[in-house]
Amino acid sequence: MPRFALTVVRHGETRLNKEKILQGQGMDEPLSETGFKQAAAAGSFLNNVLFTHAFSSDLTRTKQTIHGILEKSKFCKGMTVKYDSRLRERKYGVAEGKALSELRAMAKAEGKECPVFTPPGGETLDQVKIRGKDFFEFLCQLILKEASQKEQLSPEVPGNYLETSLAEIFPLGKNHSGEFRADCSPPGLAASILVVSHGAYMRSLFGYFLTDLKGSLPATLNRSELMAVSPNTGISLFIIDFKEGGEPTVHCVCMNLRDHLSGVN
Repeated sequence: MPRFALTVVRHGETRLNKEKILQGQGMDEPLSETGFKQAAAAGSFLNNVLFTHAFSSDLTRTKQTIHGILEKSKFCKGMTVKYDSRLRERKYGVAEGKALSELRAMAKAEGKECPVFTPPGGETLDQVKIRGKDFFEFLCQLILKEASQKEQLSPEVPGNYLETSLAEIFPLGKNHSGEFRADCSPPGLAASILVVSHGAYMRSLFGYFLTDLKGSLPATLNRSELMAVSPNTGISLFIIDFKEGGEPTVHCVCMNLRDHLSGVN
C-alpha cells in the first residue's frame, strides 16, 4: 500500500492581498515585497525536507512562491516544477478584481453568505472541489505507477530520509492508528510532494480530504478551522495511504502552519 506525504503551501502576499481585493484565476498578480520574504521564510523552514515532486498553479504568484521555497532547499534547489491549471484559484466572475466587501454585499443582496455565494460567471464550490479531486486522484495514480515500477531514491540519499526530514520540523504522530510514524517499517513513504496553490482552492481541497474522505485531524485542530483560509505561505501537511481501487486514507498532521512567518509580516 503506497504512502506519500503531501505538503500544501499557499502563495505569498500580493498587492491585492494586502488591499483585500478578490484575485481569482483571472488576476495574475506577482508577489509583493512581503510576499517574496514570506516565500523565502517558508523555504528556510522547509529547507531540510526532501521533496520528490513539486507542483504549482500556473499563475505568477504561485510560480514565484514555489521557486522562492525551492531556492532555499538543501536537496531540491533547481528541481523541475510542474505547473497545473487544476491548482488555480476559484474563478470569481464579475467579482474578480473587486473588494471582498463588494462580494459580501452581492451575496447579501441574494440572501446568501460567502463563500457559498457564486457571483455571475464564477465557479461554484462544487466545481472547485471537482478540480481538486481530479488533481488529487492524478497524484495517487502517479505515485501508484512509480511504486509499481519500483523507482528508488538516488543512492546517496538514505531510504528513510523522506520520513526523517519531515519529522524534524512537523508534529508527526506516533503510535496512533492511521497516523504517520517516523520509525515506521518499510515501505515507508513512497514520495513527498510539495504543492503551492491558492486560499479558496486549498480550503475546498482540505474540505474534500476531511469531509468526503473522512480524514483524521490532530487533537489540536477541530473541523471549524476548515472554514479559515490559510494565511499567505501557510503550510499544511497530510499523510496519504491508498491502494488501487480503494478510498485513500488521509491523516492531517498540521493545517495552515504559520510559525515561519514570525517577524516577516
